[in-house]
Amino acid sequence: MIIKVRVIPDSKKNEIVSRVGSILRAKIVASAVEGKANEELCDFLADFFDVKRSMIFLRKGERGREKTIEITGRSEEELGEVLDTIP
Repeated sequence: MIIKVRVIPDSKKNEIVSRVGSILRAKIVASAVEGKANEELCDFLADFFDVKRSMIFLRKGERGREKTIEITGRSEEELGEVLDTIP
């Protein structure tokens, strides 16, 4: 499954703030320095979607706030159910 994520770095805690269509807004604790926020985002998404970290791939947006993430390891239906829990 491919998702788009808008990242808000330097937050108090890691959390999914909202979903607008297929775009997630995520707050991440790490700063956007030397890829730390990207790594933290991928770790957080692995926990959130209950997949191994190796199943999360950053496909676009390494230097920007809007990322394209590919998630494997679970069916589209299972991942969709997790997405449906986001307000």
